[in-house]
Amino acid sequence: MSVHPSTIHVTYDFICPWCWIGEEHLERALAASNFSTDRQVVFLPYQLNPDMPVQGMDRKTYRSGKFGSWARSQAMDAQVTHAGRAVGLEFDYEQIEKTPNTLAGHRLVWREQQAGRDASLLVKAIFKAYFGEGRDIGDLNVLADIAAEAGLDREAVVDFLNTDEGTAEVLKLEAMTRTSGVRSVPSIQIAGDTISGAQPIEVMIQILRRNQAA
Repeated sequence: MSVHPSTIHVTYDFICPWCWIGEEHLERALAASNFSTDRQVVFLPYQLNPDMPVQGMDRKTYRSGKFGSWARSQAMDAQVTHAGRAVGLEFDYEQIEKTPNTLAGHRLVWREQQAGRDASLLVKAIFKAYFGEGRDIGDLNVLADIAAEAGLDREAVVDFLNTDEGTAEVLKLEAMTRTSGVRSVPSIQIAGDTISGAQPIEVMIQILRRNQAA
């Protein structure tokens, strides 16, 4: 997958808490490093659960099966909550009932970027709605509400989500991302550098400055 030197690619999924933290780290690093404002951030889809039913699954059931026990899942959640709080992100896992299918969310981000619009506010709104408010981001009506709260036209969003538009394109982007070697998220590509995971802000600043000077 080709990468334009003026573009920062962020590969992510909405059910990945470290993606929300990593996106916040990147935003703060960009501000702190005075990185060139003509650098565009583009979000690339990566479904951690591509076979998740459209209606999602009970989170406790799903996570207990995936990680061996609910206790282990809760311990992981506590670690994430602590890391998020350090950068002002509030996780409220007690409100989350479902692990959702995230394809519709990725399609909506694709729609914004396809139209040449910055999808950052939408991405942040969906992350916050899921992790901070426990909303079912796999539900199309809920997703439309979140989009409207982020400034999008709700009726236009509903019309879009009720079609298959963007599905093939999102799946193609995801396949290209996997082919390029991405195996986990978040993965942030800045020119020739790839940042894997929610690396500390200081690490991101160093990489941004190195690329700024290049």
